[in-house]
Amino acid sequence: METSETPDIRAELCRDYEKRRAHALAMGGAQKIEARRLQGILNARERIDSLVDAGSFIESGLFATSSVIEADRARTPADGKIVGYAKVDGREIAVVSNDFTVMGASSSATNGKKIAQMKRVATQRGLPLVFLGESSGARMPDTMGSRGMGSMLGNDPTQYQRMRETPWAGAVLGYCYGSSTWYTGFSDFSVMRKGAIMAVSSPRLVSLAVKEAIDPEAIGGWRLHAEVTGLIDMVVDTDEEALQAIRQFLSYMPSHHNEPPPAHPVTPGSGDGMAGIFDLLPTNRTQVYDVRKILKTIVDNDSFFELKPRFGKVAVTALARLDGHTVGIIANNPLHKGGALDTEACEKITGFIVMCDSFNIPLVMFVDTPGFIIGLDAERKRAPGKIMNFMGALSLVTVPKISVILRKSYGQAYLNMGGGRNSDEVVAWPTAEISFMNPHFAVEIVHGLKPGDDGFDAALEEMERDSSVYGIAANYGVQGVILPHETRSYLIRILEVHRLRLHNGVGQHLMRTWPTTY
Repeated sequence: METSETPDIRAELCRDYEKRRAHALAMGGAQKIEARRLQGILNARERIDSLVDAGSFIESGLFATSSVIEADRARTPADGKIVGYAKVDGREIAVVSNDFTVMGASSSATNGKKIAQMKRVATQRGLPLVFLGESSGARMPDTMGSRGMGSMLGNDPTQYQRMRETPWAGAVLGYCYGSSTWYTGFSDFSVMRKGAIMAVSSPRLVSLAVKEAIDPEAIGGWRLHAEVTGLIDMVVDTDEEALQAIRQFLSYMPSHHNEPPPAHPVTPGSGDGMAGIFDLLPTNRTQVYDVRKILKTIVDNDSFFELKPRFGKVAVTALARLDGHTVGIIANNPLHKGGALDTEACEKITGFIVMCDSFNIPLVMFVDTPGFIIGLDAERKRAPGKIMNFMGALSLVTVPKISVILRKSYGQAYLNMGGGRNSDEVVAWPTAEISFMNPHFAVEIVHGLKPGDDGFDAALEEMERDSSVYGIAANYGVQGVILPHETRSYLIRILEVHRLRLHNGVGQHLMRTWPTTY
């Protein structure tokens, strides 16, 4: 039975709720938020708003706080990690946004549960998962001592398990140590803002360990990860650009591994440049060129989305669309080292193959390579292992694989780039040369002749003639020779043939547990 006092109790409950909600939404306080604004850096909630469709975010764990040290509860709104569900271009995602204004977004018992919830729901319900990284590592002193270790670490056996059920994207948007680094390394796509740092531990801790000053950029800056480690797929200047890159990446991906990627309308003008594509390939077979000009002419306009452009530059890996459908592009780029494949390119391509096969994305390879880089440095970088990892991944692919030989394809690289039965279909331009090695080297090895020796030119002419594309076409080593301007229409049609109709566009995912390759 209601009394006259009941409305007052309800009003008090509502006032208490709004007070607690306002405290949680205030994050680390107005002063810290303003300091970020003056630096042109978004806060954790602004990052979510910039990433997702307006009004679609539903938060999980708004009233969570630190649970280990009672005195920390009042100053840990949302416990430093803002998580929940939202939509990107109308599709559901799960998102984790680290709030550096609250104890440096350090990892704790409570916010660890929040991340685990996002991973669990994303996996069970088929949602892409996005990590917006900026964190200081494990929370001290919560994790200190044996009691702290026993209660904080290792209690979730799936914490570091990646089965690639759904796409993951990560952004490095500030100082990222500990969990932000781990989840970025796990992600299928990672973008980094210039000025951000990603490392195992903070420069301060490293300095204490090695007893010398450590430059943050040297230990974890964007140049290191974009050009040396290959852990970053894209580098941008602002938070907003990073979040837009994640939106674009997700547009190529299915929401989960049991559906094909979404189809998009074909952008106007796609294919208009095909009539002049032959002019983009130099007539001199040793002249360098940027293969990306050819690729962008073939795929749908404005759909070329390159990954790791600063790492393993002798190869290009990119997502794109053909006739509105997502494809994964792998291409040799003679602009760098003549297109000869090195260990970095092998790592880059292997990781890309694993991602595309895991998410039902057909592969199209464009070949122009004199082979693998050889020599002492290559052997020291474990070239045989990298080459075989690449080959092993290619052999496990269950999505369609199409290979187009533009110019040179020599030696083992012929197989790694889809030659023989390592692609579902292999076609070549009339300019293609296929052989075990460069004809000049073959003459020297087979005949012992060097340029200028009597008989060298005649022997070279024989070797070059034997490398003609029509020789391999005659024994059905390639399934066709096509003119360059036919390439786009051929690929669209042959991918229609090989689309995975029997399994509703879904592959077998034989590499879903393949570890991170870098």
